[in-house]
Amino acid sequence: MSIRVTQGMMSMQTLSNLNRNYSNMSNLENQISTGRKINKPSDDPVGVTYALRYRAELASNEQFQSNADSAVSWLDFTDSTMQQATEVMRRLKELTVQGANGTLPQSGLDAIKLEVDQLKEQMGNIGNAQIRGKYIFNGQNYDQVPYELSSTITNFSQIDTDSGAVKYAIGDQSTFQVNTAGNDFFGSSTDSDNIFKVMDDLIAALNSGDVTTISAQSANIESRSSKMQSCLSEVGARTNRVELVQARLDDRDLNLTTLQSKTEDADIASLMIKATTSQTIYEAALKSSAQILQPSLMDFMR
Repeated sequence: MSIRVTQGMMSMQTLSNLNRNYSNMSNLENQISTGRKINKPSDDPVGVTYALRYRAELASNEQFQSNADSAVSWLDFTDSTMQQATEVMRRLKELTVQGANGTLPQSGLDAIKLEVDQLKEQMGNIGNAQIRGKYIFNGQNYDQVPYELSSTITNFSQIDTDSGAVKYAIGDQSTFQVNTAGNDFFGSSTDSDNIFKVMDDLIAALNSGDVTTISAQSANIESRSSKMQSCLSEVGARTNRVELVQARLDDRDLNLTTLQSKTEDADIASLMIKATTSQTIYEAALKSSAQILQPSLMDFMR
């Protein structure tokens, strides 16, 4: 049984094919203009799921990178500040040795005392060091000045700093401590080698000319210097670790960016070829359709 093909059927089929070719050409041109092969969820439902996941992971990784950068800044500043403190300790030790030799007159001891006074003030300034408005030696109370005198606290040696850990999130379920408590570095109020107490005792001994007490401070200075050096080494170890984390985060960022690009970005060269082909097909279809749909009722009546 033959199927009768009417002029209306031919017209509808031809227009349908033209619209399909035009839609395909328009879709290719849209991908070329945006540079993306996924411009709406219906383009690739599965790809959209992966693209959203990659975007979320990239955003998370970017925050971890920012936190790692902040941690490195904190640690570098802490390292520099601690280096200054060790220089003060080195000079304090030299002055203590000079004052303990027993040959200096009181005027010489007074001159040493004046310099120790300055060193104590400098050590207090170091203890109040801050980065971006945060005091690095006051634990989680970094918004408060750690070494500040008042009517009830007349000496730095009476002060105990906050020992809470300041941590940065540098990975999924991974936090990293960046701070060192002032009690650990300078000594707590109960430590015999609290550097501020040592300086106070040294100043009093220099003022009275007590050579025995001056000499006795050398052991405390040596003890505190060793603890300071230990804290400095710990900061170095933390810096090394966070730099390794930074390298890992950079690698992860590159990997996620590559995966996202493969999922979302269009292959422009390939699309240009397809778009040219699609346009050629569309133009050919228009020409052939013009020939097919050209006959009218008058043509059939001849």
